[in-house]
Amino acid sequence: MELQITMNYIVETPGRRTRSRKSLAPDVRSDTDDATDSATDTPDTSNATEEGSRSVRRRKPTKFAETNGQSNGKPNGHANGAVKGEQRLIDGWAPGMDPKIDYNPHYEFGGSWGVSAMMIGFPLLMYYMWIGATYYDGKIPLPKAEQTFVDFLKDMSHIVYKGAFPTAKAWAMYWTFYVVEGAFYLLLPGVYRKGKPLPHEDGKQLTYYCSAMWSFYTSCAIITGLHFSGLFKLQTIIDEFGSLMSVSILTGYIMSFYFYFSALIRGKQHRMTGYPVYDFFMGAELNPRLFGLLDFKMFFEVRIPWYILFLVTLGAAARQYDTYGYVSAEVGLLIFAHWLYANACSKGEECIITSWDMYYEKLGFMLTFWNLSGVPLSYCHAAIYLALHDPKTYHWNRTFMAAWFVTYALVYWVWDTANSQKNRFRSRETGDDFTRKTFPQLPWQVVENPRIIKSPAGTILADGWFGKARKPHYTCDLFFAISWALYVI
Repeated sequence: MELQITMNYIVETPGRRTRSRKSLAPDVRSDTDDATDSATDTPDTSNATEEGSRSVRRRKPTKFAETNGQSNGKPNGHANGAVKGEQRLIDGWAPGMDPKIDYNPHYEFGGSWGVSAMMIGFPLLMYYMWIGATYYDGKIPLPKAEQTFVDFLKDMSHIVYKGAFPTAKAWAMYWTFYVVEGAFYLLLPGVYRKGKPLPHEDGKQLTYYCSAMWSFYTSCAIITGLHFSGLFKLQTIIDEFGSLMSVSILTGYIMSFYFYFSALIRGKQHRMTGYPVYDFFMGAELNPRLFGLLDFKMFFEVRIPWYILFLVTLGAAARQYDTYGYVSAEVGLLIFAHWLYANACSKGEECIITSWDMYYEKLGFMLTFWNLSGVPLSYCHAAIYLALHDPKTYHWNRTFMAAWFVTYALVYWVWDTANSQKNRFRSRETGDDFTRKTFPQLPWQVVENPRIIKSPAGTILADGWFGKARKPHYTCDLFFAISWALYVI
């Protein structure tokens, strides 16, 4: 029971939650009435759909009765509350079964056909967005008058070939960054933290090394020195953006194939459905590591996507200064916003350990591609547009910009402290409270003696920011997304 309860509460970091969930109606025993607005989520594995009737590897869902063997004597089938002797299916697995097989699969994204379309469509969408931001004045690329669709596709292909060919220079830039950040992960100061118990490994907790804070500051110092020394100008990132994007796309595919076949060769696969295409997309191995030291999921979650995004924005500022002699307020706000986000992910890296991505998701194409390519080189198109256009064409009112800076800082405070309150509540609940002296330290990070809701699945925080809204940090994420794109309108 404890393992299932533990799995229900995760750190929700910027990313994706791809498992379907259902809300449990809590048995409310709260200190306050208004706390009943909160609810909890649990993975829904009750209605798995199968892509076909197969034998051997493609097994039908196995049913396990969630009962303790001691009926209360009533015809409604409710247990009497005791938990001894209980057997339940956890993530398609139960003790005594093979953890390599998902005995009760739930197919996301339309199964094999759906994920196939996504693996083809993701890169095409990235190229389409880049062409619009770079060659169509930020507008949606559409066929010109009297241009056939075939001719339109030929023009688009020609643009990709000319402007996004994966050059040797782009390969060197991307992989130098990749390798250097990997070295920083291993060599710079950090702290060790334990992950969540893994049910299929008898509750084993993996150890994670959290050094992103010093990785980020060191990266900023080095790139600043390279830029002002003339050894590597930041605007080169903008000049080589198309090629860098192609390299990142290819790297995403290469690493995805590596993780998949490496897991199969070493026998490290986990929760496999038996459908190769689907398993390739969702992943084969839960916690792949390099020599047992560098955890790839931890490495990919922060350093690659958010650092690259910040560097692209710095490149936009450098390109603008080199062209016009100043950096516009709009670009300045993007630098401020992307620095805050990258810094927050770095200073709170230990909170990511208990996230859904780290604890449950396997490292397949979905996580690999979007962390290595999709996130950093799709979220940046506002910066690309600003870098390639005269600031006079998107000049916003200065008073409005000043007010937006202040508003952004306030919303960031809510976002940062809401995540902190949630994580500190859980860490105190498990007796593993831990505070790092990172920058910035903001007020109201912890709610002392918080109001809670008690439910059959555990406790729910109903105080602090979570006493005012169910998912306050999601509202902040929406504000961030709007702010990042607002200035190209």
